[in-house]
Amino acid sequence: MLRSIQKMAETAAKRVKISPVSIGTHNGHFHADEALAVYMLRLLPTYQDSQLIRTRDPALLQTCHTVVDVGGEYDASVHRYDHHQRTFTTTFPNRPTKLSSAGLVYMHFGKAIIAQKLGIEEDAEEVSIIWEKIYQSFIEALDAHDNGISVYDPKAISAAGLEKRFSDGGFSLGAMVSRLNPNWNDAIPSDVVEAQKFEDDKFLVASARMGEEFSRDLEYYTNAWLPARDIVHKAYKKRLEYDPEGRILVFDGQSVPWKDHLYTLEDTEGTTSKVLYVLYPEKPAPDAKWRIQCVPVTMDSFESRKPLPEAWRGFRDEKLDEVSGIAGGVFVHAAGFIGGNKTFDGAISMAKKALV
Repeated sequence: MLRSIQKMAETAAKRVKISPVSIGTHNGHFHADEALAVYMLRLLPTYQDSQLIRTRDPALLQTCHTVVDVGGEYDASVHRYDHHQRTFTTTFPNRPTKLSSAGLVYMHFGKAIIAQKLGIEEDAEEVSIIWEKIYQSFIEALDAHDNGISVYDPKAISAAGLEKRFSDGGFSLGAMVSRLNPNWNDAIPSDVVEAQKFEDDKFLVASARMGEEFSRDLEYYTNAWLPARDIVHKAYKKRLEYDPEGRILVFDGQSVPWKDHLYTLEDTEGTTSKVLYVLYPEKPAPDAKWRIQCVPVTMDSFESRKPLPEAWRGFRDEKLDEVSGIAGGVFVHAAGFIGGNKTFDGAISMAKKALV
């Protein structure tokens, strides 16, 4: 057995010598945070061809260029990114959640990853905007999950007498990664080096899966969400043309991801009269039908700030024309959060009438 362990250590040490840069993390049961941390590092030129060493041996970890999620040390100056120390309390700027190894790597390397994707300098405003947004939309939940932090205060939930209607424990990226770990009764190679390779191969699958989701998020925020920002800003400036209180927002060409940008604008300006309805054509064509969408109370809410009139809900076409008194009606959803008209004039008439 001792000889097998020595063989494994020698093999790992040889791997380190192959590449001047190696990433160390712990072996054994793996989690979403270090799986993503390794993937994010390997997006950058320095780590692109790095060796991965999964071990808890302090001597082997000492030989690694960068260590994540193991080692009991957080010191960016020597590339050590563990978060399991009793004294560790680091959070992302202006956020309350304690970081995991994914959050640590993202905090230190996220701007470089984003700047590389956009082809601009790290200190550009766009990089900071996306850096903060991806943390809040993707990384923070992973940090919380790994550190055992609930979305809501458990004591407050208990005091309110609230109970889950169903189990959602398996419906997360963390659960997906957990399922990729070897099962207790899997056939494991008897050779200790081969057994470690068996486990490492599964870790690499998990790292790729986490990275796939991260890369999709990065792609969305750089290629779709960020370009939409200017379009929403321009529409926001024109909103008084449609309503003296600025409660109607119109996109002339086509719809874009608008919710985040709208809420940010409203918070920044501190306006008391908030946008209630957003109008946009179904497609960028002169004969396109128009949609009227109610602004939700919050980003993830199903509750609208002001739903379309109850008397219109669930009706279509001529019947909708009849109950609304506006020609060209297409539909109004039964829940009242969205509707449609054949023309812009009809949609704006619906919005103005719904304001009353």
